[in-house]
Amino acid sequence: MKIILVTFCILMAFAIGVSAQDNPQLKPQSLQPDTLLMKKQLGEVEIISPRTSTSLKLTPFATSLVSKSVLGTMPRSVGAEEALRLVPGVRIENQANGSRLHLSIRGQGILSERGLRGIKVLIDGIPVNDPSGFAADLYDIDWLLADRIEVLRGATGTLYGGSSSAGVLNIITKSGGDKPVNGELSTSFGSNAFYKINGMVGGTNGNVNYRLSYSRTQGKGYRDHTRFWANNLNEKIQWTPSDKVKITQVLMLTDYFNQNPEGLSIDQLNDNPLQPNPDAIPFNEYQKTNRITNGIAGEIKTCKNQEIQFNAFVRITKYKETSNKSAQYRNMTAPGGSLQYNIHLGKNKIKNMISAGGDIQWQSIKEYKLKSMKDTTRVDDWSEDNMEDSLLLANQLITQRGAGVFLTDQLNIGKKLSITASIRYDNIHNELKDNKNITYNLSGKKDFGMLTGRAGIAYSIIPAVNIYGNWGMGFLPPATEELASNPASFGGFNDKLVPATSQSEELGIRGSVAGMLYYDVNGFFMTTKDDFFRYKLYPARGNQEVFYGNTGDTRRYGIEAFVSFNPIKQLSLQAAYTFTHFTYVSPDSLNGNFLPNCPQHQLFTDLEYRITKNFSAGVSVEYCSKWAIYTDKIHNDLFQDGYYMLHARVIYKWALWKLNGELSFYAKNILGAKYVAFTEPDPDGNCYQPGAGREFFGGVKIRF
Repeated sequence: MKIILVTFCILMAFAIGVSAQDNPQLKPQSLQPDTLLMKKQLGEVEIISPRTSTSLKLTPFATSLVSKSVLGTMPRSVGAEEALRLVPGVRIENQANGSRLHLSIRGQGILSERGLRGIKVLIDGIPVNDPSGFAADLYDIDWLLADRIEVLRGATGTLYGGSSSAGVLNIITKSGGDKPVNGELSTSFGSNAFYKINGMVGGTNGNVNYRLSYSRTQGKGYRDHTRFWANNLNEKIQWTPSDKVKITQVLMLTDYFNQNPEGLSIDQLNDNPLQPNPDAIPFNEYQKTNRITNGIAGEIKTCKNQEIQFNAFVRITKYKETSNKSAQYRNMTAPGGSLQYNIHLGKNKIKNMISAGGDIQWQSIKEYKLKSMKDTTRVDDWSEDNMEDSLLLANQLITQRGAGVFLTDQLNIGKKLSITASIRYDNIHNELKDNKNITYNLSGKKDFGMLTGRAGIAYSIIPAVNIYGNWGMGFLPPATEELASNPASFGGFNDKLVPATSQSEELGIRGSVAGMLYYDVNGFFMTTKDDFFRYKLYPARGNQEVFYGNTGDTRRYGIEAFVSFNPIKQLSLQAAYTFTHFTYVSPDSLNGNFLPNCPQHQLFTDLEYRITKNFSAGVSVEYCSKWAIYTDKIHNDLFQDGYYMLHARVIYKWALWKLNGELSFYAKNILGAKYVAFTEPDPDGNCYQPGAGREFFGGVKIRF
């Protein structure tokens, strides 16, 4: 830590020396998320997540925008919790301080073990989800590249089917810049042997804009057996041959590894929160992902009032995960695409846009599982040969197809009123071929389909007062992970699962006042049927293998609020608050129980003061209330204590000759709060995941 502080002080002194006075070439450093949102006329702010460019003030959904001014203040630029910290309604659980996480919106998908369910994830228009709606992780996005993020919350199943019953996460990455050649070099480093290096080059040549980047991330984590590393290579080309054609091509190469410490029992937590689960090291538990994604997205205006939007992609993944019972290998290939046709009707004060289209995606998974064996001599062996000599438990081929068609109608009356309605039908096909068992073949099929609808209205009274409301349906089919976790055998499908469905209503208000205040407050009510739950078969299948079932119905309501206040040029205050009340209403054995891992109160506030034009300081407070740990009635009186943490940062911008950049220093959890970041509803009690203590990080960026 002394090395970090000394290095930072030297760099700061150098920067102050070469830029003793405020440099007029540098833009003011300020968080203001959203100078974008501070505009007096919200009609100038456009979002594209609803599949078409729509004015924010006339969007009938709870919508959050995260701009590059917020993304530029991430301490490490590694996890989604850094990027989405000021988005209400989102619950993010970072497992061991790397990029492996679990993310949910309004409690949808809260009980999956990892990844995202019911949330459509797009990176520059290319889907991350598989045909079942499951997004395994967010390893493909280097958060340093994120230029803007749109988050739609609520049942938006008619937009993207089962992938979006909870909402949409749309990530737009940086372009290459206006000059023929632009570049950036950056590094960040800090506690728990963390470091990240990044290099990016891009530019514009005629009607082509390009950007190429590479990053390397590494750390040992804050617990034993939590080491991780990542290599990311990203390429993006935007071709605009005319004002009628715009095409974007992206290539993402991901190589990610993380050791898995697993959860702790309450006794283990109290004894030593940094220790791994006793099985983690002997069985060398870890996950490793290699993935290539290549895609193209574009828009072609066929005539004055019509355009076609499309995307096509292919994703190839090689994945391995080890546990105390089996080592799982998966080779996955997932091609897909979408086509959408928009027609704009009407003129003057009444305008009508009709959109029709469809999505289709396939995936093949060649999977086999080997019985795990203890090998304490290979604690630090990360090679994939560690368990090759184990007993074959499963050898199977899973094929999937997801297809959906939709129709949307948006009617705008003047610049104040918008009415939207849409319908969609989805069909998801899953098929498994058992290549191992002869006498009791586990081959089978599972199909899910549903028609969903949505209607919304938005009315702009004045720029300071814009009201919106909607009703929508959600369709959450069992995803790949749930289906492939078969309690009856190490292979085959879990054929007892059925889709979870939902209906929700939402009412909200947003607006901007005098260019210094932006606010967005909404309330929602949601009911779900056949919700999922998790369970284990211990000791028969080990204490790390998770299975899923349909447990019953829930009732959920809550309030989400965001405010950004900029009373003077030098001062910015932001806050995101979430109140939720999620309980089971059936079966009788669960009636009245709270959903696990759903705190009623979450708050993140951020205050930033720009001391000089180039130098700013900020402080953040993070609060999370207590939450229920288990699903079952017997343990429903057990709650995990909440926590609050204090964070701080300083950022200094500098310029020297034709170079400019910034120096940063971050302190996380300054008071050293000891807390549990999240819990898993594990019947055997290994459910506690402790959070990181006090951490410090420094960073340097150089742009040319």
